Amino acid sequence: MLIDISVEEQQYIEDCEVCCNPIQLTVSVFEGEITRLEAENIEQ
Repeated sequence: MLIDISVEEQQYIEDCEVCCNPIQLTVSVFEGEITRLEAENIEQ
């Protein structure tokens, strides 16, 4: 998975490469470094 570190706060949904279930990703970036990365299974 690629994360655009030019965006300070981002949240998006991506399908798991293994099981294809959707995962909600929340990413925070400060001065070009990832400071927070959360992944939550949102299987429906």
